[in-house]
Amino acid sequence: MHPALRTRLTELVGVRYPIVQTGMGYVSGARLTAATAQAGGLGIIASATMHLDELRSAIHEVRRRTSAPFGVNLRADATDVRERVELVIAESVRVVSFALAPRRDLVRRLRDAGVITIPSVGALRHAEKVAAWGADAVLVQGGEGGGHTGTVPTSLLLPQVVDAVDIPVVAAGGFFDGRGLVSALAYGAAGIAMGTRFLLTSDSPVGSAVKQAYLDSGPTGTVVTRQVDGVPHRVLRTRFVDRLERSGRISTLAHALGRALVLRRLTGVPWPTLIRDGFAARRSRELSWSQTLMAANTPVLLRAAMVDGRADLGVMSAGQVVGLIDDLPSCAELIDRIVAEAADCLSRLTTAQ
Repeated sequence: MHPALRTRLTELVGVRYPIVQTGMGYVSGARLTAATAQAGGLGIIASATMHLDELRSAIHEVRRRTSAPFGVNLRADATDVRERVELVIAESVRVVSFALAPRRDLVRRLRDAGVITIPSVGALRHAEKVAAWGADAVLVQGGEGGGHTGTVPTSLLLPQVVDAVDIPVVAAGGFFDGRGLVSALAYGAAGIAMGTRFLLTSDSPVGSAVKQAYLDSGPTGTVVTRQVDGVPHRVLRTRFVDRLERSGRISTLAHALGRALVLRRLTGVPWPTLIRDGFAARRSRELSWSQTLMAANTPVLLRAAMVDGRADLGVMSAGQVVGLIDDLPSCAELIDRIVAEAADCLSRLTTAQ
């Protein structure tokens, strides 16, 4: 392996390669996480769409499949987030990442317990804040990234953050190959994180029809919408998403109410919990009532595509990089390919001098 691929991230976490598989609801469960970890990257379990017992089972399943380090992604606004934090501490999980904004008390509790914390951010000020809180590293996602995203592209956001904080920075948004890894290292990052690229692997549990919808999408086949859960969310552009975008206030509210009933039936989550989560989201994000309901409904929309295979009814988070992906390698094949491409690129750059 090229010595430049040994970075502050690999030293901090104990992985072979500076490549992170992000937490993706209904996608990065035990199977994908273990496959990534076994291949030398940092796999991360997405816990937001799991009950507490399901998360515990997923952690145990990863451990049965590999002895390599891995992480768990948490939502700081979950009603049982403290129980989840105590669970990952008790299970000696190596890394915790956070979706959306973390909380200072949670970062402190994890750090005191020896768990490496890597919050995800989409703005310079957020990176500075979590670094001041004691985060061990920070994942910076540019506007090209899928799921919840900002407006500043990776090529501008990444150097800003690298210059502003003294902890390892992981770059996300627009990465899929070894050339991208080298470019991130050149900016000063300690590694890259990828979601869409790992979703489109043979180890991903997503159904073939949904994977094909991703593969058929071009570089302009995504859209950033607030109609999914009230905050900017980059997803594949589909007829369903187009209908959401065109929906008026009344029809959106009616749709959100219908989805709330489905969510309650599928998960068994008590109405008081749904209502409490909805009010918390409304306070923290200044959402309309329809957006509040849609935020609570997001798991249903994701499940429809990622679990039920209904590309026509669900929401599919996707980065713009989806338009450059045309195959479904295993995690091991993908990571080996990226590492080889990066080493070749670095060698060519050195030889050119």
